[in-house]
Amino acid sequence: MASKIPTLEVNLIGRSYKLACPDDEREGLIRAADYLNRKMVEIRDGGRIGNTERVAVMAALHVSFELLHPKTHEAIDRQALKGRIDAMHSVLDEALAPQEGLF
Repeated sequence: MASKIPTLEVNLIGRSYKLACPDDEREGLIRAADYLNRKMVEIRDGGRIGNTERVAVMAALHVSFELLHPKTHEAIDRQALKGRIDAMHSVLDEALAPQEGLF
């Protein structure tokens, strides 16, 4: 029988999300969720966007831009970058899942 992947609960702008997360990726996903939460709070508190889905999309765009246009010319750790992108993808999938039935 296949072993069950452990879960991790993260909080994004006051909403809790339970995500599948292997133990060896736990720390990275926590850091990614904390970073995404800070971006989402920053956008939400800016007062221009109130809808949670739009806040999540705008935060994802901001983070993507930061990753693609680093402020320094230091080498990017591709494995860490992939982990952050995978974590953001999981968080966005979880956040947008309730919206799928609307269309």
